[in-house]
Formats: sequence, C-alpha cells, structure tokens
Amino acid sequence: MTEPKAMNAMTSPANHAKPASPSVFERWGRTAYRRRRLIVLIALLVAVLGGVWGTTIFAKVQTAGGFNAPDSQSQHEANLATQAFGRDAGDVVVLYSSPTLTTASPAFRSAVTHTLAALPHGQAESYASYWSTGSRQFVSASGHQTYAVIEMAGATDTARQTSYDAIKTDLSAPGLRTQVGGVVPTNETIDQQTTSSITRAEGLSFPILLILLLVIFGSLTAACLPLAIGGLGILGSFTALRLLTLFTGVSVFSLNITTILGLGLGIDYGLFLVGRFREELHRQDSVEDAVARTVATAGRTVAVSGVTVAIVLASLMLFPELFLRSMGYGGVATVLVDMLAALIVLPALLAVLGPKVNSLRIRRSVQRPPVAEGSGGWYRLAHSVMRRPVLYAVPIIVVLLGLGSPFLHVVWGGVDATVLPASAAPRVVTEALNTDFPGNPTAPIEAIVQFPGAIAGSPGRAAGLTAYVSRLDHVPGVTGAQLSGIRGDVARVDLTYSPGPFTPQARAIGGNVRDVAAPPGATAYTGGQTAALADELSSLGQTLPWMALAVVLATFLLMFLAFGSLVLPLQAIVMNILSLGAMFGVVTWIFQDGHLSGLLGFTPNGTISPTIPVLMFAIMFGLSMDYEVFLLSRIRESYDITGDNTGAIAAGLQRTGGVITSAALLLVIVIGLFSLSSITFIKMLGVGMIVALVLDATLVRMLLVPAVMRLLGDANWWAPASLRRFYARHGIHEDDGPAPGAVQAPAPEPVGTE
Repeated sequence: MTEPKAMNAMTSPANHAKPASPSVFERWGRTAYRRRRLIVLIALLVAVLGGVWGTTIFAKVQTAGGFNAPDSQSQHEANLATQAFGRDAGDVVVLYSSPTLTTASPAFRSAVTHTLAALPHGQAESYASYWSTGSRQFVSASGHQTYAVIEMAGATDTARQTSYDAIKTDLSAPGLRTQVGGVVPTNETIDQQTTSSITRAEGLSFPILLILLLVIFGSLTAACLPLAIGGLGILGSFTALRLLTLFTGVSVFSLNITTILGLGLGIDYGLFLVGRFREELHRQDSVEDAVARTVATAGRTVAVSGVTVAIVLASLMLFPELFLRSMGYGGVATVLVDMLAALIVLPALLAVLGPKVNSLRIRRSVQRPPVAEGSGGWYRLAHSVMRRPVLYAVPIIVVLLGLGSPFLHVVWGGVDATVLPASAAPRVVTEALNTDFPGNPTAPIEAIVQFPGAIAGSPGRAAGLTAYVSRLDHVPGVTGAQLSGIRGDVARVDLTYSPGPFTPQARAIGGNVRDVAAPPGATAYTGGQTAALADELSSLGQTLPWMALAVVLATFLLMFLAFGSLVLPLQAIVMNILSLGAMFGVVTWIFQDGHLSGLLGFTPNGTISPTIPVLMFAIMFGLSMDYEVFLLSRIRESYDITGDNTGAIAAGLQRTGGVITSAALLLVIVIGLFSLSSITFIKMLGVGMIVALVLDATLVRMLLVPAVMRLLGDANWWAPASLRRFYARHGIHEDDGPAPGAVQAPAPEPVGTE
C-alpha cells in the first residue's frame, strides 16, 4: 500500500489552530456532571408539564386543511363570495339514495324534506336540496340519488364542528340510505385517523425500539436512555406546540411530524451520545472526564446536527400555507427540544449512572473495550472503498439518478376526501358526486364579478354581465356557465367542466377562464378547487427558490464552522440532492403511477399533492445532514490527529458506520409504524422517508461519501487562508486535544490504493 502523501501547509492539521482552553462543550459536560441531580429533577418536572398540559394540544390544533395560498386570487374570490352570498363550501353534504324509489316518488321527497326541515336552525343555518332549489344538478343520472348541502353555524372550523356534532345523528332519512360527506365530516375523519395513527404508532414503537436498542447496546439500562430522550422530546414538543396555539394556528398534521421527529431524533442523538460515553469510560480516568469528553465530541456533533436540521425545517415558515408553516413550527420545536434534552438531560443521566450504564446486560461483551481502529467489518468495508473509489461511486450515482427519473413526469394534484380509505363515508360521497351527478356539483370553477355599483337597475351592467357569462360559456372545456347569484354590486357565475378538479386539464380550463375579459368597469376573480390548486402551485413555486437558497446557505455556513472546509459542505449538498431525487422518483412511481398500491393499501389518483414533496425535502435534507455530520465529525477528529485523509476516512467510517445504520434502522421502524396511517399523504410521506433513509444511510453515507472523499484527497479540507484563520478563531471546535487522563487510540494503518 502507498504511504500517505506529505501534507502541505494548506491542509496540515497543525495549521488548524486549537483553542487555548477547553471548549464550551467540555465545560458544559463538567457542569452537567456536577449538577446532575438538579438537572434530572428539572427534566422530570418538564416531563410532567408536557404530560399534563402539552398533551392538550390534540384538542387545540386546527382541523385538516391549510393547503390553500392566502392572498391569492382564489382566496379573494372565496372571501367576496362569502361576504355577498354567505358560505357555500359544502360544510356537510348528505347523500340520500334508494335502490327502488326515485326522487320523483312522494315517499322519497317526504323523507328528505321532513328530515332537513327538522334540523335545528341554531346548528344548521341553511340547506339546499333538489326540492328547495328545483335544480336538476341535485339529482343523479339514474334518479335514485340526491344530495343536500347544509351550512353549519359557526365562524370557525371548531364552532362548525361543534354544530355538526349536535346534528349528525339527525341526518338519516327514514327508508333511505344516508351517507354523510362534505368539508366538516371529512376534516373530522382525517383528525380521527391522525390521532388514532399516532396513538397506535406510539404504542407499538416503544416496545419494538426497546428490543432493538437492547440488541444494539446489549444492556437494558443503556437501551432505555435514547427512548427516554425520545419520549422527553415528544412531550416537550407537544408543550411547545401547545404554547404556539396561543398565538397562531397549528395544523393537526404537525402532530405526526412532531411525534416522528421527536422519537426518531431523540433516539439518534441518544444512540450517538451513549455509544461515545461507553467508549470514553474505557479511555478516561473518571466518570466526569468521560462525560466531559463525550459532550466535547459527540455533544458538539449533536449541536451542529440539531441546529442544521432546525434551520432546514425553519425554512418551511417562509411559505404562506398554514400546512407547511405548522410543520415548520412543529419541526423546529421538536428538533430543539430533542437537542437540548440530549445535551442537558442525557449527560446528567450518564453522570448519575457512570459505569452502571452497562448494567442489566444481555451479553458479556458489553464491558469490553471498543474495537481498535484499523480492524472490524466497517474498517474492511472502508478499505475496499478506499482501494476502488471509482468502482463504487459511478454505479451508485447511476442507480440514484435512475431511481429519481420518474419524478420528471410528476403531475400535481390537490388534497380532498380521496386521501381517506375507500370505505370512509366522506370519500364515498365525494366519489358518488363526481361520477353519478351531472357537471361538477361540489367543485365548479366559480367566477365572482364585482362592479363599481349595484347591478340591478343598471341596464349597462346587466348587459355586460350577460355578455361575460356568454364568453365564459364558450371557453374551451367549459360545459356550461350559469349565473347563480346577484347581490348588490357582486355577481357569481358557476362553470361546469368534464375533467376532475385537480387534473392538469382542469387547471388549463381555469387559466383560460381567467383570461376572459371582465365586463367593462368590473373586476373578475376566479376561484374554486381548481383555481385554488393553481394558486397553490404558483405560491409554492415563488417561495421554493428562497427556501432552497436559505437551506443551502445556512447548511454551507454551519458545516464550514464545524469542519473548516469549503469543499465538504458543497459535497454534502450534492449528496443530499442525489438521495432526495431518488426519494422523489420512487414516491412518484408508487403513489402517482400506482405501483404497489395494493400492497400499501391506497387508491392512486394519478397526482401528487405539491406540499408533500416540499415537506419531505425539508425533513429528509435535515436528517441527511444529521448523518453527514455524524460521519464527518469522526473523520475530522481522526484527521486532526493523523493528518492522513485516507486513514481518517476509514477510521471515521469504522467508528460511525454501526451508529448511522443503527440510527437509520430505528428511525425506519418509527416511520414505518406511522406509515400504517390510512391517510394517503401521511402514508406517502412515511414511505418516501423510509426510502430516503435506507438509501442515505447505506449507499450514500457508507459508500458514496467515502469514495468521493477518497478521490478528492486532501482537497476535502481546502479553504482560503483567510477563512482558515477565521475557522481557527471562531469555528465550532471540540477542545484543545485529548482530555486529561485519556488514552489516545493508535493511528490507523494508512489505507490506499495498491
């Protein structure tokens, strides 16, 4: 094997000046040791607060929704329509059907009209049916079905839900089959499914994770520590979200992300810190030194990782949509709570336990010293990658690009009742309305026309409005345009069309409707589900570049401060793009194209909701950086000691390979259990994250990153002289060298090409 290349002054670790005193992380480790009992007591009080007050978040979050873009044309249209005509969003849609009777039957009519008339006005403000309007759109093509649209009392989603709860048992018509859908029942079902999936996943995940952690650590005591941090992270994030509800709206879906990240990151950080502490117990003279060294090394890594993940998730707050902003709130709160729990509470717990961290062991090897550098399976893998970097890198890149290719033909769609199981009543009603009734009865393209004065009594305005409706009726794809209401200076026009409301064809029709000139002197606004999706896509497209810029710049800066290199941050970003592209491609292939739909238990509709990939990007970019920081921290640590780039890569992979793959496995278990949710886009989020985790923790971090670093050589650590000096003064260092009493591990034998 070749000898390591002589390092020049630019890359020599001797030129990376070390702080003159122990780092802030080491000092904190010693403080945590001395104040360990107080910290544990405070943590218990925080856990009690989270269990008592934080868990009330389930009653305070907003119902499903939050996907529409505020301040868009479709939102302005909806606001004007509500002001002029009242809400007509179809709060509750009741489908009445009979296999024998038709709507022409007096018995059918009597059953429906008497049921609707008996509804208390205090809960049901108004309703519309075939018999109250005379409109044939309320009757199915077969004549055996009809529906009624009920507007619930209440100014907020919660108030309307309360009104619905009071009347939902009174909606059944005698002698007819009754099925209930609409906005309120759909949101209620989604909320129930979300809460149920969280409860089920938490109940299953803790015992499964405990068993896996027991196998990984070989000690019950050590296995419980990451779970304790994960549990504290969940309760703490629930408390933070509950606090946020006092000031802003929080989506119910943020609870899923909070629970997944809280448990997953808590276990990741706990696994990393506990593993390092057990190593340091064999190297240090005292428990205090072991805690201090653990926090100085693994604690620093957790801090860099946590801040990076939090900043990436904070980028979701740039979007105006409530769904994404809520995910940003929940994600940042969860990551920060997990990070603080790992850096404050876990060192105190380790200080209390000391060598007893290995107690209640299931195998004798637990108390043996760690495998020496330069040996072990991970080192042999690294040796192979170092000898043949091109042979590993090229096929992996080709595979990742191939997996990502289906994303090139992604079709964007919206979120409606089809995200529910096929047997759910709101979905059954929605599908019946779309297939059995003429023209899009609950999803028309709607145009609101606002004149400078009242329409009635003005022949010119009335004529202009009539001409406008005629022009709309001739828009390609529009099957009918009907003036459905005039109130003062506002008129409403409903347009029917053949394609589904979330299809590209429907969006094209909506765009053509918007291009039609408004009547002279008037302003026209186009709304409805189709227009709302078009506005959502526009809003996301405008914000996404700023999100990407913020994520890249923040990641680049943090990684430079952590590792003193301009090359490594760029390499990490490129690696993330490759793994995330593969994730998006697999998700498109499964959930849009319908592959594996029977196995996974969902009904594909040929589209992908655009907010979900944005959320997946933020979460998985952060988690990928998590693993990158874990790996590079150990490589940097070894490089600072030996100055050998190739040997440092091998040593870093040896020390972190097991930790990263174990952490990914545990997180896959957590996400997999949440992916059992019957809500399709929650399932899609989970499957996508699992794919990304498996690819990232195996092909990318264990093989591709080491191969690329081997090819780059000492250039991995390059930075201009001015930035090297800046890093020496202000970088996030571990400390000034091995802690007192440490037994320095021997430098690994150089690994190179033959």
